Formats: sequence, C-alpha cells, structure tokens
Amino acid sequence: MATTRKVVIIGSGPAGYTAAIYAARANLAPLMFTGIQAGGQLVLTTMVENYPGFVDGIMGPELMETMRKQAERFGTDMIGEDVTAVDFSRRPFVVSAGDTAYEADTVIVATGATSKLLGLPGERELMGRGVSTCATCDGFFFRDQDIMVVGGGDSALEEALYLARLGRKVEIVHRRDVLRASKIMQERALKNPKISFVWDSVVERIADPARGKVTAVTLRNVKTGAISEHPVDGLFVAIGHEPSTRVFRDQLELMPNSYVKVVPGTTQTSVAGVFAAGDVADYSWRQAVTAAGTGCMAALEAERYLEARQG
Repeated sequence: MATTRKVVIIGSGPAGYTAAIYAARANLAPLMFTGIQAGGQLVLTTMVENYPGFVDGIMGPELMETMRKQAERFGTDMIGEDVTAVDFSRRPFVVSAGDTAYEADTVIVATGATSKLLGLPGERELMGRGVSTCATCDGFFFRDQDIMVVGGGDSALEEALYLARLGRKVEIVHRRDVLRASKIMQERALKNPKISFVWDSVVERIADPARGKVTAVTLRNVKTGAISEHPVDGLFVAIGHEPSTRVFRDQLELMPNSYVKVVPGTTQTSVAGVFAAGDVADYSWRQAVTAAGTGCMAALEAERYLEARQG
C-alpha cells in the first residue's frame, strides 16, 4: 500500500484537470489517475469555440494538453492507468489500479460519460468532421447547411431545435414511428418548419470517410427494407450517454440513469469525503465549462473537508 494521499482524482478531462489545479495550488499534492485515454471526450473533438478565453477557438486535444500541463506545473502527480476498483467503506479510502492500491483521505470522481454511437464504419474517423454528439458544441459550424439528427428522445429533439436555428434544414431519423420525447418537446419539433422526420429508419452508412467529411447518409427502413440516400453536411448522434460509473456501482449511490448522485448545489456524493465532478454527475449540461466549474467546486469542497477533519 502506497503512502496515503490527501486527494486522489479519478479521471481527467476539464473536471479532473481543474480539480487537480485547485488541489495542487492548495498544497494538497493530488494524485490523478488520468485513465488510458487522458483528456476525456474533448480529445475526440476538433475546434472548440465556446470555451472562455480563446478568441479564435482551440483544438480539443490542445485544450486538454494545456490543462494537463497547468496541473502538472503546480505539482499534480499523474498515473496513466484506469482505476479498476475502489473501497469507500473504510478510511482511508482505497483506490486500486491493476495490482497497486493507493490510500486517500478524499477522492474526486471525474470519470465523465461517453456518448453512445451508432457503431458504423467511419463514424469515429468522421467525429469532428461532420459527425458530432453535441449541437451546442458544433452547431455553429453547420450554419445554413443540411443536418441530420439520429434519435427520438428529449435530447435528440433538443439538439434538432437548437440546430434548426442555425441550419438550412434538419431531418430527424428515428427507428420507430413514435417518439420517446416529452409531449412539449414533440410539439415544438413538429411545429418547426425547418424540421422534418424520417420514421422507422436506421442509419446504414455514413459517407464519406475517404474525403474526410460527411457528404451523405444512407438509411434503411426497418419495416420495408427500403434504402434511401440523404445528402447532408452534418450528422448529430443523440441516442444517449453512458456515465463511466461501473467501478463505483457498489460504492456510491447512483441515480436511476447510472449517474453519480450528489447533494444539490454541491459535488458531495453519498459517501462523506468522496466528491463527483463533471459529466459523471451531470446529465443535463455536459459542457466543458460546466465540468471545469464542478471540478473547481470538488477541489474546494475536498479542501474544506480535510480542514474540518483536522479540527
């Protein structure tokens, strides 16, 4: 068992790196497990134009590398491994990565959430080049263009309504003939003159990875088998998110949707001394700037928790 750390941060991305910066500047010598894919979802994006402080925008991987260097500058120790187990039933807490266990007085969970994808060839290659999972992040790049949204829940309709303000037209593709979204969201989407629906259909193919951009989407009608091709400039996948909470399922109280449950207005979880920041606890906003904000909150709450325990 390694020396007990005052703060252990699980996960990187805007929430984890911000928590590390604040904790390190408070002389708490945080230990961060960045995960094998350090930087979270932003390393999969291209240009980020809505993060404050970058007038001309910044590439997602560059933003994450900048945050990482800032956290390291103040003394954050980083381990590029995934956490495989935790024990929050004892104190100090135990965080394990592979065969090595680490003790911690406080833990900040910042493992994020991943967007569910269609699983089609070329989908990941075209991410940030016409394929997106975030209208708020990328909608600006499709002004006056033809856009397709995949999904039938509130998130899909919310994305479509946002994109309709920017694009020329928006097609919503849903595998059923009935939407799962709330009635008010359905009414708004159905009344919008820029939005149309393609029912009972699924995406079969995305063109064109060879050209490095989205040019068209091939759809298949699940009832008739009919194939149709739709020229589009952007494809937004809105079929849900999966919070990275598997390792915490028996350790922390989770919401019915598997996100970490926190005390409203705080990052405090069901276990005193364990805090959750970023998309792992946020199923509403899922923005880099809100993740960074809760990363700051988690570090400050951890600092106050440690001070209170010391008397």
